[in-house]
Amino acid sequence: MRLPSSAPLYCTTPARQELCSPRSFGYDSVVCVCNATYCDQPGIINFPEEGSFTVVTSSRDGLRFNVETFPVSSEDDLDAEEITVNREDVYHTILGFGGAFTDSTGLNVVALSSQLQEHFLRSYFAPEGIGYTIGRIPIAGCDCSTRTYSYDDVEGDDDLVHWNLTEEDHKYKIPLILRAKEMSAYPLKMFGSPWSSPAWMKTNGMFNGSGTLIYEYWQAWANYIVKFVDAYEAAGVKMWGLTPQNEPLGGLTDWKINAIGWSAESMRDWLRDNLGPTLEAAGYRRLKMMVHDFNRDSLISYIEPMLADPECAKYIDGTAVHWYSDNIISPEILDKIHALSPERFILYTEACQGWDVEGSELSVNLGSWLRAEQYVHSMLDAVNHYSTGWVDWNMALDTLGGPNWANIFLDAPVIIDAEAKEFYKQPMFYAIGHLSKFVVPGAKRISSSTSSNWLEAAAFIDPSGRTVVVVLNKDDDEEQLTVTDGSSYFLNFKIPPKAIQTILY
Repeated sequence: MRLPSSAPLYCTTPARQELCSPRSFGYDSVVCVCNATYCDQPGIINFPEEGSFTVVTSSRDGLRFNVETFPVSSEDDLDAEEITVNREDVYHTILGFGGAFTDSTGLNVVALSSQLQEHFLRSYFAPEGIGYTIGRIPIAGCDCSTRTYSYDDVEGDDDLVHWNLTEEDHKYKIPLILRAKEMSAYPLKMFGSPWSSPAWMKTNGMFNGSGTLIYEYWQAWANYIVKFVDAYEAAGVKMWGLTPQNEPLGGLTDWKINAIGWSAESMRDWLRDNLGPTLEAAGYRRLKMMVHDFNRDSLISYIEPMLADPECAKYIDGTAVHWYSDNIISPEILDKIHALSPERFILYTEACQGWDVEGSELSVNLGSWLRAEQYVHSMLDAVNHYSTGWVDWNMALDTLGGPNWANIFLDAPVIIDAEAKEFYKQPMFYAIGHLSKFVVPGAKRISSSTSSNWLEAAAFIDPSGRTVVVVLNKDDDEEQLTVTDGSSYFLNFKIPPKAIQTILY
């Protein structure tokens, strides 16, 4: 196995690069082990001097943010695969990348020592880590909780006099968010998503299953959402956005996890008549409202009725998308959503691995490069079709992929073994980092193309005016590459087999 060089070339100030401490669990790559005394960090990787370019590489063979700087060339490598970038062909602006502050993430993190908690948060949010800039907050309980609950489980409390945040918020969410905010170089864009109302507000009297919101509680539920924003902002968590419902079509079926069923028409009416006006009256129209928050297969049919109603559409700022049907629905559907309303943004708000395992197969695959590759494919696919970013699901889970009250265990970029007093950064963690660390808020996506089906790429103009290119090599062979953007110089370098690279110039 090829491991990172003991003396890589890198430009880091003020935080130096710290290398991966690898461990194999029998999958096709390694995890990087963090304990109280050591945790790898990429460091602050700057753009190189003019006349040079920097290549940051992670690979199946064990490289993790390996940094090399090369001189630009005046000659094209005629034998190389080519990546062509057009800096004049500018598309949308990037909002950022991030993950969710679930109960399960928080419970696992607070089980660690204070030093390990610091390593964890710095890995995700600090400039020397992978620089997350977006955070998703489940509003009360979700499947990634140890129990089903809401903020008001007193039946018949229409006026919400018993509404209160819970232990989960005070122990597992708010403290971690506040610390992450302190570390981040950018203002964190925090958005909330409800999974279920109190069970007594639903037609089936359950947190999950097939049930919709009883009509007489439509206004009370809107008031409930405003109370969430009030409470989090009072705790120091400034909110950036909301989705009105996680996976709204799920609750129209026998959904295994917390849900409320909303048809496109009922969501249109509730957003228009209740939630939108209630947020506006409370002074929260500044929050970005992202509708849908579900898979690509229902995008057009769900969005069109809401945008067709001007009184509903005025409360909509963007479309939230999950990745779970991406393998069967072409990304061109995102182009159609953009064309419906070019002034509104698209944001991928949930993805995770391990959700579809069956039988005795483990949800957690410690060291799986395949899952990292699938993540990068999704991210490049999304941003090349107007997504302004990509938000992962749980930032951390335990070695079984939980806790999860519904016993739907999952995988995560970081797996925590509290008993062993360590956590493991999976290949997925570094895969996300190849975009989240370098494609910062305010960057603009520009057009790019590759000469090989084995290569995928996306390109961006940094807010500084310089260029960032992210490349995925799906082949089992090393490839010679040339990046050209129509200028008189070329970037000639190699990409290892099964590797991800970020190029800065």
